[in-house]
Amino acid sequence: MSGRVWIVLQQREGQLHRMSREAIAAGQRLAAELGASAEAVVLGAGIGSAAQAAAGHALTRVRVADAEALSHYTPGAYVETLAAAMAAESPDWVVFPHTYQTVDYLARLAQRVGATVIPEATGFVRDGDGLLFRRPILGGKLEAKVRVKGEGTAFVSVQSGAFQADSATTGSAPIEALPVPAAAVPDREILGVETVAGEKLDLTKVDVIVAVGRGVGGADKMAPVEELAKTLGAEIAASRPVIDNGWLPRDRQIGSSGQTVTPRLYIAAGISGAIQHTVGMKGSQVIVAINKDPGAPIFNIARYGIVGDLHEVLPAITKAIREGRG
Repeated sequence: MSGRVWIVLQQREGQLHRMSREAIAAGQRLAAELGASAEAVVLGAGIGSAAQAAAGHALTRVRVADAEALSHYTPGAYVETLAAAMAAESPDWVVFPHTYQTVDYLARLAQRVGATVIPEATGFVRDGDGLLFRRPILGGKLEAKVRVKGEGTAFVSVQSGAFQADSATTGSAPIEALPVPAAAVPDREILGVETVAGEKLDLTKVDVIVAVGRGVGGADKMAPVEELAKTLGAEIAASRPVIDNGWLPRDRQIGSSGQTVTPRLYIAAGISGAIQHTVGMKGSQVIVAINKDPGAPIFNIARYGIVGDLHEVLPAITKAIREGRG
């Protein structure tokens, strides 16, 4: 089987979004499975740095739509630019990072080009002559297995953390211009871009997270969690019960109704491992679970598991780390 896989990357101010590299990893794997070529597409204005970053991967080429009309994201401009390119070149598969921006325009773009859409994919396997994709449904409570029927272009958006960014193969790809049609000029004036809830903690950029669940026992019992986080230089996060009880602020919630994170180290203390939580952290590189219940589901996805009371285990870990550092 052969064909072409496009990977549409997201950037801001010339810097690739974290999930763009995850999309590259997914696109490269998809292309390898299909025996296809993989190339990236980047849209924006003055985005040479983003293009160079993308070109540092093993891709056939990096296509760059660089125009003032794309200096700020607008769904119309993105749809017009991508639709024109797809109409001209007919890629078989198009991979997107599953971000708020992608969700904003993906359905409209699919309607324009007549594409099938598999949103928020978490993985895929060979299934006969085709591919079988996995994606969460019902807020992450269940997982569906889906396949593409018929011919034509298929869109796949990949969930945060489903594909590790560091698994993307490096290389050197040529950079080529992608035409921007006149219809891409926005029919409105962009007055500015503001970040909503600017004080919100962005846990997606954190390397080490110490997360707690209902097992912590209350807001007045957070001392061992805070000590370990301070020792590791980590941020504290939580499952939904902790947030609902008011023990930690809402912006520290991990899961289907919170943030999705992929840190290098995720310590889950007193968290049972309900799917609503694990869907937001299972892409972490190393997961350490601490729970009194040896049958807690969190142990099923943890690399290391400790059965015990977090109020005894966390101080012991903190002490060991400090002694190890001398």
